[in-house]
Amino acid sequence: MGSELIYRGHDPQPQEGAGGYSPKPLKRWWWISRPLRYLLREQRLLFVLVGMALATLVVALLPRAPPAAGSAVGAHLMVDLARRSTAAVSGGGHYSHRTVLPARGFVGGKVPLGLKRKGLRIVVTGGAGFVGSHLVDRLIARGDSVIVVDNFFTGRKENVMHHFGNPNFELIRHDVVEPLLLETNVVGTLNMLGLAKRVGARFLLTSTSEVYGDPLQHPQVETYWGNVNPIGVRSCYDEGKRTAETLTMDYHRGAQVEALRKEPMTVYGDGKQTRSFQYVSDLVEGLMRLMEGEHVGPFNLGNPGEFTMLELAKVVQETIDPNARIEFRPNTEDDPHKRKPDINRAKELLGWEPKVALRQGLPLMVSDFRKRIFGDHSGSDATTTTGTGTA
Repeated sequence: MGSELIYRGHDPQPQEGAGGYSPKPLKRWWWISRPLRYLLREQRLLFVLVGMALATLVVALLPRAPPAAGSAVGAHLMVDLARRSTAAVSGGGHYSHRTVLPARGFVGGKVPLGLKRKGLRIVVTGGAGFVGSHLVDRLIARGDSVIVVDNFFTGRKENVMHHFGNPNFELIRHDVVEPLLLETNVVGTLNMLGLAKRVGARFLLTSTSEVYGDPLQHPQVETYWGNVNPIGVRSCYDEGKRTAETLTMDYHRGAQVEALRKEPMTVYGDGKQTRSFQYVSDLVEGLMRLMEGEHVGPFNLGNPGEFTMLELAKVVQETIDPNARIEFRPNTEDDPHKRKPDINRAKELLGWEPKVALRQGLPLMVSDFRKRIFGDHSGSDATTTTGTGTA
């Protein structure tokens, strides 16, 4: 016989002790609020915790732009010694127009409309130097947090002192080769050259025939310049040895630095050798576009405007001091006859080209150097980004 479930909502409740229905005893958690009791029943709390864990995992795996370009120390601006024949000293100097940026996992991108750009945390090694300090100015101005690491071998603290007190700026006096632990012969050579200079010792460098690369001359004599691919698979070792030789000879020659003393302008040889000159703000703009772009170098960042050295001297006369004298001297050894960068790749891929002409940049450069050297603040304060360099 089947069972039957009958609901009798109007039947009277049986009396206590009459052998019928008796109410259930109160549960232990009667004092806990109803929502919490609901959560604790039927393993609901476990499902909530599992859901939170899954949501956290999904958010963590979503691609996003890290605040420091993918690392705790930020983005690095590396200055390749092999690209510099003359270091920037006391706030000015020459630089190569060829710039290489290594491949990396993250590059800056465009900021969507309506969203404020989030500042990056960027490390600029050599940031107290000429070009580095101007790059730091631009980065600070756009809201980035900048850490300058410099050993002041050629840089000057005065180049970045105006950022002291800014919470987005930090200066560390340090040689970047220490924490980086670069496994190249350049670092050891530079350290030992410094030691030899301090104690007055002779220095012997054991180099290698790899400095000749894949030679086009056979057999190779000591004066052969070599045929080396600077970005090939063997270039780290080849260029490391070549740079070590360069450093050794530079220490041997002991280049001297002279300040502005209103001495005659020197033109070597007949003055027909050509050079290209670039204003530092143009260079910094190109560097920033290269840093934030997706393209890997090399890129020529220079001014294709070509001047003979004699033309340059005359432009200086016309622009700065009509009474300046030009003095001819015998030409130096290995002086390049022509130099002019092809910037088509930078124009096409970076949308970059120089904007400041030589005649515009020269007066600004002179005004800046007068302030730096003589403390003359009577000149124009139209710009704080000053200086030119050879391309």
